[in-house]
Formats: sequence, C-alpha cells, structure tokens
Amino acid sequence: MPSYRAPVDDMKFLITEFLELEKQSDLPQFEEMSPDLVDDILTNAAKFAEEVLQPLNQSGDEEGCHFENGVVRTPKGFKDAYKAYCEAGWNSLGAPQAFGGSGLPIVLTMAIAEMGISANQSFSMYPGLTSAAYSALAATGADWMKQHIVPKMVAGEWCGTMCLTEPHCGTDLRLMKTRAVEQPDGTYRLSGTKIFISGGEHDLTDNIVHMVIAKIPDENGKIYDDLSTVNFFMVPKFLVGEDGKVGARNGVSCGGIEHKMGIKGSATCVLNFDDAIAWRLGPKPEPRKEGQKTSSSAGMKGMFGMMNMARLGVGIQGIAVGEVAYQNGLSYAYERRVGHALTGPKEPDQPADLLIVHPDVRRMLLHCKSFVEGARALAMWSMLNMSIARSNRAEAQEAGLLADLMTPVIKAFFTDMGFDAANMAMQVWGGHGYIRDNGMEQFVRDARINQTYEGANGVQAMDLVGRKLGRKGGAAPMALFNAINGWLEANGGDALAPFVKPVRDGLGTLQQSTMWLAQHGLQNPNDAGAAATDYLRLMGIVVVGWMWARMAKLAQENLTKGTGNKAFYEAKLVAAKYWMERMMPECAMLHQRIQAGSETIMAFA
Repeated sequence: MPSYRAPVDDMKFLITEFLELEKQSDLPQFEEMSPDLVDDILTNAAKFAEEVLQPLNQSGDEEGCHFENGVVRTPKGFKDAYKAYCEAGWNSLGAPQAFGGSGLPIVLTMAIAEMGISANQSFSMYPGLTSAAYSALAATGADWMKQHIVPKMVAGEWCGTMCLTEPHCGTDLRLMKTRAVEQPDGTYRLSGTKIFISGGEHDLTDNIVHMVIAKIPDENGKIYDDLSTVNFFMVPKFLVGEDGKVGARNGVSCGGIEHKMGIKGSATCVLNFDDAIAWRLGPKPEPRKEGQKTSSSAGMKGMFGMMNMARLGVGIQGIAVGEVAYQNGLSYAYERRVGHALTGPKEPDQPADLLIVHPDVRRMLLHCKSFVEGARALAMWSMLNMSIARSNRAEAQEAGLLADLMTPVIKAFFTDMGFDAANMAMQVWGGHGYIRDNGMEQFVRDARINQTYEGANGVQAMDLVGRKLGRKGGAAPMALFNAINGWLEANGGDALAPFVKPVRDGLGTLQQSTMWLAQHGLQNPNDAGAAATDYLRLMGIVVVGWMWARMAKLAQENLTKGTGNKAFYEAKLVAAKYWMERMMPECAMLHQRIQAGSETIMAFA
C-alpha cells in the first residue's frame, strides 16, 4: 500500500523564508500570521491527511462511487472522513470570517489543499469545488444568499459544483443549449443537460448548490450560438427560500455517473435540469440586440473568477500527485535490489545493490523532486501576488498582472509535469509499478485527468498566447521580464553563477520567442496556435528556474551561516542544479520549435 508524508518542512521554508512572512503583515489576512501559527496549522493538517485521508485513497479507487435509482454513494469511509474534515475546519480556513471561515491567506490554504490532494485526490475534489463555488456565490450572489447559503457551504453542511460542460460542447461555450427563462417573480426556469460534473450528486451532504451557466433566450424564445446571452445561475438541489428555509426538491437529477480512468472516488455525474428553479447571479444584463457580437452577460465575471480558482487548484493537483508519486518511488529505490553500481558494488556483502545507486533511477527521482519543489515555490509566489493585488501596496497592480499571467502556466505546465513525475515514479518500480495492488499505477491514472479538465492544457496555452500576453499592451509579460531581470542584476556574484547564467539565457530565449509571436501571430494566427503549447512550457521552465535560483541563494546563505537543517539546504542546491542542467537547456529547443511556425501542421491532410 502506498504511503504519504506531508512535506511540512518544505512548505514552512517557502512561507517563512522564501516569501519572507515577517514582511507581509500589512497584507489582507496576514495580520495574525506567525511562524509558530504556520507550523501548528501545517503540522495538524499533515496529520489529518496522513492518518484519515490517505488510508482511504486506494480503497476508494478500488470501490469507486455507486449509482442506483438516481442516488450516488461515495466509497466506504468518505462520508465519515468528510464529516471529520469539516468539524476540524480544514474546509473553511480560507473563507472570510464574515461567512464563518478563518480568513487565512491563500498561500497557507493552498499548502493544506496540496496535502489533501496528495493523500486522496478524489476526496479532495468535494471540498475543493465547494470552495470555488461559494467564493463565486459570495462575490456575485444576492444578500440573502450570502446570509443563508454561503455560510452553509463554508461550514461544509452543503457542497457546491461547477456546471459548464454539455454533451455537445465543452470549451466552446457558444454552443451551449441549456436555457434559462425568466419568470414573473424574477427567478428563472432552467432546462438542459450538463456532463462531467464533479460531485454533482453524492451522500456527503443533504444539499448541493450548483453553479450553472446557461443562455437566456430572446423575446421570441431564440438562443444564439454566441456568448451574448450566457449567464451565471445558482441552482440548489433542494430549494432555499430568501429566509433560509429549505424547501422541496428542485428539478435537477443525476442521470448517471461516469466510469473513469482515475479519480474513481469522485462522483463525475450527468445532471439533468428539468424546469429547475434558478437564480441569476450578478446585475441583470441588457436585452440582446440583433447583430450584437459582444456579450451582455453580467454574471460571467463571477463564472470566470470561479474557473480561475479551479484552474489554480488543478495546478496544485499536478504538484500533489507528483509529490506522493515521488515519495513512493524514492522509498522503493531504497528497498529493491537490482544489479551493482556502475563504479563497483556499493554493498559487496549483498547479492545486489539498491536501485538508488543507478544513475537513471536517480535521474527520474531528481526530476520529480526538482519539479515538485520548484513548482510549489512558483505556486506560492503567485498566491502571494494575489494577496498583494488586493492590498494598498504600490506594486498591487503589477502583482495582479503577474498572478493572472501565471494562471494558465500553473494549470498546464504543472499538470503536464505532474503526469510525467507520476510516470517516472511508477517506472522506478519496474514491472511492480504496473501491478494494481502496489498503488503506483493509480497515481498515473489520477494524474491524467488534471491535464484535461478545467480547460485542456492546449486551451490554457492559447489563453496565455492569445489573451494574457497582449492584454494592456503587454504589461504582464513586461512585468515578469523586469522582475526576473532585476533579480538577476542584483545577484550576479560568482557563488550564484551556476544558477544565474542559465536563467539569464532562458529569459533571453523567452523574450525572443515572445517577440516572434508578436510579429508572426498577428500576421498568421495559426503560427500562434502552433507555438502556444511550446511557448507555455518555455515560460514555465524559465519561471520555475527563477524560483530555483532564488531558493539556491537562500540555501547558500543558510549553509554559510550554519543555520537550519544542513541536509535540507544541500538537497535544495542539488535539485536547483538539476533544473539548471537538465531543464533549462530545453529553452533553446522550444524556441526553435516555436519558430517553425504552422505551415507543416496545417498542411497535414
């Protein structure tokens, strides 16, 4: 059976040292934060993940969810674990205190979320999606919803979902057919079918609040194949009055659950909305005018806010599955004996040496470690930027641009690399990794969905290239380039040269690729489309490389002063060097592929 130990030391290092916790007390939600509080919360969250959630991961995968007569039951132990999870308050740490939460900053709640995902990704999706749903409702809902519904979701008494995809359309929301017809009392009657709805029906809570996008037909009952009438709605499983009283069952039912490759403990549902009572979120849009091209849907901002938080959460899933797979690959490398070291037997009295002596095994494990820890640093840095963006600091606007720019990178690059890490860790096990009982193949299966949902990774790449780069005259990439350049200029000494030079070279390549896209993408949009995935990976490699250079500086300083755990900082330097030697050289290759353009791709018949 696989094991898991939460990387508490690394998370504490990132929050207290890398992000310089003592300098952030002026930020929203950081006022009461201290190293001792961080340590206490992380330690207790780790214990819950390791002792309650992780033991249910493999059994939950084996059993899966059950569907019968419209009712969905989660795997054995999930319901009790969910109750304990909510009673301990792990689900509400980041929610505003006004709604019953603890109001802790996202850098800390992200770390706790990662622990839960590593321990049990399927389980973690229920509270994770609920958090995204109640955040959207708190931002766009009416006062009575904030008073009576959001606190129930924050407390974990009710769960929430995101209902976007339909059988005939996923990414292209213009093709949606789900409709919502306004009623005299201001509510809507919503009808249609949504698929792939995580947690759409289950037995963890009595009520489920569905966040749904649908089209409002015009006065003639027509819906258009564009975004002009797409709106955002709240549709509870059981009706809730404006006084908070729960009423009858609403017109939403589960038509079935999917039999999936992975995350089998997460109920992925088909939801049928049959004249369900729905509440539109956000100000009422203006009626659609004939020939109108732009959207008049006022609630879409809330939907995209929910989607962006979900995308960040999926990026964390990439880190989390990479972490737990790496841990189990590493432990096996210290158990299994295969052959002798190339330089001669390390243990002559044994018939064979341990796997860990072999360079290729070490390569795979170090690849996993350098990705996981570098990505975790980038994620936390981005979450800190989100907090800065909501502050009164002079750099608030720039921080918001950086956080926005990194969202597709975190979602796509992290999940691609997380899947690779799970594959490599399974490879360390050899044939035993392919055997279901050992649990390694589950990490690969669970990791695969992360590249697909909440906007497939190719879509994230197009979002980066087609939207993020050019927004506000290219302000976001310029802010990133200036930030990295500024750090490189300030840290050009000999001691950091092995880390500074690769990042400087990678940044130069990234800037060249950005200019190529600016010149060619406008002339031929297919060139931008063909280059997008390579460009996103290039940006991911460079920015994670910058994170490693910054961590290497901290490690060197602590080793020189003789403070902290010597082995911890020495391991940081090794992982940083791996990224510089094995990942940064990809930049030149990616730049060359970007410049190849789209001619050959589009010539394919």
